Amino acid sequence: MRVAIDISQTVYGTGVSHYTEELVKSLLKIDSKNQYILFGTSFRLYPRLLNLKKQLQEFSNVSFKLIPLPLFVFQILWNKLHILPIEIIIGQIDLLHTSDWLEPPVREKTKKITTVHDMAVYLFSASVHPKIVANQKRKLDLVKKGTDLIIADSGATKEDLVKFLQIPQEKVKVVYLAASTEFKPQDENRVSEVLAKYKIKKPYILSVSTQEPRKNIQKLIDAFQKINQKNPEVSLVLVGKYGWGPTIKTDNDENVIYTGYVPRDDLTSLYSGCRVFAYPSLYEGFGLPILEAMAAGCPTITSNNSSMVEIAKDAAILVDPRSEDQIVKAIEMVLNLKLEDYQKMVNASLNRARQYSWARVAKQTLQIYRELVPKTSHTPKQKDDNEEPKPDAYIQIKQISQ
Repeated sequence: MRVAIDISQTVYGTGVSHYTEELVKSLLKIDSKNQYILFGTSFRLYPRLLNLKKQLQEFSNVSFKLIPLPLFVFQILWNKLHILPIEIIIGQIDLLHTSDWLEPPVREKTKKITTVHDMAVYLFSASVHPKIVANQKRKLDLVKKGTDLIIADSGATKEDLVKFLQIPQEKVKVVYLAASTEFKPQDENRVSEVLAKYKIKKPYILSVSTQEPRKNIQKLIDAFQKINQKNPEVSLVLVGKYGWGPTIKTDNDENVIYTGYVPRDDLTSLYSGCRVFAYPSLYEGFGLPILEAMAAGCPTITSNNSSMVEIAKDAAILVDPRSEDQIVKAIEMVLNLKLEDYQKMVNASLNRARQYSWARVAKQTLQIYRELVPKTSHTPKQKDDNEEPKPDAYIQIKQISQ
């Protein structure tokens, strides 16, 4: 079987980027029989595509078709005009797997799988950039009409697909994501080095997300300013690049530290060093930072809606993200925990994160490929150029109520 995967989104450093990169690497680790063709396009960030290619050179069953053109060129050709089958560019394939931005047409016999990460453009269109809304709605309309099977990151996303796009239940498979193996408790010396690099002192509250309205960062800052009145020694560290929307307002508060984008090597240590991880997003299709934080042993506070309840379960404190008071109460609860109770929260986070792995993601995805493309329909091998996991016992953490 010849499987093509669009890796264009790997250059952006977002949750979708990590999904695509981790999926490709994990598939290649467990599958040496099928041929993988990785397609990617980017102009400004083209070197990042080349870097990923370099990382995967050890695998003999992978080839690349990387194009140094801006992504919008293919958005117009494929999402808007929907012309030029991808096989013209990459050659004959049995299956195409897309996800975030591009939805190219394929020839008649080629099967298509699309991973849908969330339905924010329908549920929270006012908090998503208008250009993103327009592109994603066009793409999802193409998915509805021409995709053989959809992979959803969570049960919540599957329900939204069925509700908003009227996709038949049987056409949507849920495959949960996982944190990269890099996210784990770090050596204290390494943590100290990273904190010194960013001029951060303990104790601190950590939040990791792209800065955009849906992530609810301003509400977290407002809650922190109340917390800081009682706990002046605590700081709030905001990690993530600017996406779009109003710039966050910190009132020049020296206890609010905005780092911008942080490389993954440093991010693992920032997770490890924090007192509590706060992720009060208004909506998520999965919420990968929740698992990254838990894998590092962070006591976690997140929202009581969409996939976040599904992913965090009873290993996190759940709050109404629109309630400043609930966010304040939850964070203060963790800050004031005795050592024994705090360690129980740490263990709950670690146990929950262990239920997810990229090996599982790859196995489930590969099984979907095999079911969709029977062996008898595989093209000849060609020479190339170039269910929710069952949780362990967790401590029960009472949901904060108004």
